[in-house]
Amino acid sequence: MTSVARSLPFPTEVIVGDKLSISIGPQHPGSGHFRIIVVLEGDIVSEAIPDPGYVHRGAEKMCEFRNFVQNVPMLERTTLPDANGIIFPYILAVEELMGIQAPPRAQYLRIISAELNRIVSHLYWLGIYGVFLGHSTMFLWPMGDRELFMDLIQTVGGTRVTPSYIIPGGARNDLPDNFKDKALKAFGYFERRLKEYDRIFFSNPLVLKRSQGVGVLKRSEAIALGITGPNLRGSGLKSDTRKDEPYSMYETLDFDIPSYPDGDCWARGMVRFHELYWSMQIIKQAVEKMPSGPFRSRLPLLTARAPAGEAVARTEAARGCMSYYVVSDGTSKPYRVRVSVPSFRNMIGIPYLLKGGHLADVPAIYWSLDYWPVEADK
Repeated sequence: MTSVARSLPFPTEVIVGDKLSISIGPQHPGSGHFRIIVVLEGDIVSEAIPDPGYVHRGAEKMCEFRNFVQNVPMLERTTLPDANGIIFPYILAVEELMGIQAPPRAQYLRIISAELNRIVSHLYWLGIYGVFLGHSTMFLWPMGDRELFMDLIQTVGGTRVTPSYIIPGGARNDLPDNFKDKALKAFGYFERRLKEYDRIFFSNPLVLKRSQGVGVLKRSEAIALGITGPNLRGSGLKSDTRKDEPYSMYETLDFDIPSYPDGDCWARGMVRFHELYWSMQIIKQAVEKMPSGPFRSRLPLLTARAPAGEAVARTEAARGCMSYYVVSDGTSKPYRVRVSVPSFRNMIGIPYLLKGGHLADVPAIYWSLDYWPVEADK
């Protein structure tokens, strides 16, 4: 059946014996320009074959034709809801090549911007997840509340989606004077809002029925498959690069790593739900601990060169461990940029978890993994 499924003409449905092969996506807005070939026996998924590549942008190759700074806004566009998340490790790798380090104040500024984007990314996921589970209110609320944090990102970096804020040597600009008051007001509102999220969604009997015990990924299976991020923590493993290999100033901050042993769709959602709270606590501490001083090292950004060599850096982005391998040949442009994104690493969970489940469970399982096709295709 595998060979038949792989050769299906898109988007035709094909019946072979008692099996039906259908295409979910790439035209479906919920699939995010991503296709899954699903083979059914009745309403049971006997095989699920991911078919990525519909939004391939060649970002790694394009990095070779831009200088180290020009790559920042280009790379951000591969992970729009988590723009600071995908840039953070790239900048750390570039700084290692250049032999520079951002001032302490800039490192806290980076944490603030990265955590704001983590919240924005999780709220985007939650809104779409609400639609996938038939809960339209849980689309409207997160998408509306997300605007608060996009406003804060705009306050910090000047733009709402791709701020290009984290740059070699530090941050593009300092915090405005009104940021702390504006952030605390938003956090106060949203912490109360989280209780409503729990009441109407995560504790909703219908949501529980569709998510608990569905798409179960055991701890041992998650480790063997190389799953990362909230999906890994949803299987009971407290693994987070911010704690395992602290970078920037995360080691100076006090925060918890949410995890749930259940390994199902509900557990993966609850990890992200609690991370919304902890990201706000991280930002509060960063604002208080941030010392005065410069927010950027003196560096000729557009003409900066890196000595010949290679560097590796990784951080914890919204969807999991994000790592870069950057090679320099001594010029102002990187010779090679290789990025390992969490969505690509987590894609293996899609066929693994869908197989044996009901067709009606496909949306719940697929989006519980927070797979972002543009990030994976990069």
